[in-house]
Amino acid sequence: MTWSEQWSLLEPECWNTLYMVGWSTLIAIVGGLPLGILLVLTERGGLLQNVVVNKVIGQVVNVTRSMPFIILMVALTSFTRWVTGTSIGRDAAIVPLAIGAIPFFARLVETAVREVDGGLVEAVQSMGGNIFTVVRKVLVPEALPSLISSATTTVVALIGYSAMAGTVGAGGLGDLAVRYGYQRFETGLMWVIVAILAVVISLLQFAGDFAARSLHNRGARSGPGPRLRPLKAEEPAAADIGKVA
Repeated sequence: MTWSEQWSLLEPECWNTLYMVGWSTLIAIVGGLPLGILLVLTERGGLLQNVVVNKVIGQVVNVTRSMPFIILMVALTSFTRWVTGTSIGRDAAIVPLAIGAIPFFARLVETAVREVDGGLVEAVQSMGGNIFTVVRKVLVPEALPSLISSATTTVVALIGYSAMAGTVGAGGLGDLAVRYGYQRFETGLMWVIVAILAVVISLLQFAGDFAARSLHNRGARSGPGPRLRPLKAEEPAAADIGKVA
């Protein structure tokens, strides 16, 4: 297979992968961010402590996370058809991709938000801040570097999930590698796809790490200054005491 023939196959599948991963990542962030914050707020000792709600949400998240994506995709066939009007194609693949990624991202958000210093939360509350203010002014800004790293991890995982979306006719680079690289023994095309995915994932990881590190360093520079130690009064010198005497 010549390069022109390979490129004619690669170009549309690259766009299919970008389309599926982009939309599912956006939905995962919109759904997973409040879910992860809610898990922290409703835990024992949290600002909205509710053990029952926390356990129910936690179990739903755990069950969804533990289910293999290929099984989840098949189980959601009816729901996918109800949402998109079809169970085949890239639009249909976005539904199970997003539903599988929301609990994954929510757990990462929970871990990131839990690392925020509780003293900052208490300071905002002492100044009259409500729960919404605590979330908007403290939890999300302070956890933002970790949240960006979590989003990067989610995107990388979704790229892997998108390879299995080919079973519902969604296309994408993973599906192309299986259909041509494995089933038709086009080894050269398969290695080209592997190289493309490796480069894309490396660039995404580098960009996410750079953004997270930049925000962390900026937060460190704008943090509180060094503590000032109380000054002690100097004792008068012996010569001065003699003069006074």
